Amino acid sequence: MADDHTRVQEFFAVRAADWDSRFPDDGPAYATAVGELGLRPGDAVLDAGCGTGRALVALRTEVGPGGTVLGADLTPAMLRTALRAGRAASGALLLADVERLPLRSAALDGVFAAGLISHLTDPEQGLSELARVVRPGGRLALFHPIGRAALAARHGRALSDDDLRAEPRLTPLLAASGWHLETYIDEDARFLVLAVRTG
Repeated sequence: MADDHTRVQEFFAVRAADWDSRFPDDGPAYATAVGELGLRPGDAVLDAGCGTGRALVALRTEVGPGGTVLGADLTPAMLRTALRAGRAASGALLLADVERLPLRSAALDGVFAAGLISHLTDPEQGLSELARVVRPGGRLALFHPIGRAALAARHGRALSDDDLRAEPRLTPLLAASGWHLETYIDEDARFLVLAVRTG
């Protein structure tokens, strides 16, 4: 697992400085997806695999000044970019593995995770850990600012049902991890899954 983590860190470390400039138009899509998570003022929410913290401002807007916003990422360079961009003003940044979070069980009302699932070394363990830190009835949003087909085309791959984000694979994976899938959207302009913490 350490090797997998090292690969993830190396992949993102070299991209951290110009990450936001590579995807300058994603802000509204992030804000829309955050809005669909169903957060309320005063809620506690985690941006899992927060990267440069692009969702933190939208998350803070949803939970208000009385809420708690955390951003956790495995890559120090991404968190440094988030700090330079001033995004720590919207939420506390944690250098942490989302598969082993330093948080109490059932401490959160929701989790937002943009582009995370394909970078988890063990997707079931990762989603189970996210379930552990969310109260029953809390919510999870798995998001990407483009859909599966557009992402596959960007990477020069064919769209495949073996993709972890394909609904036939993701639904049972979520169920085995403590989540019930409520909404599955896979359009050219976005990928969004909303799930509710069971139990």
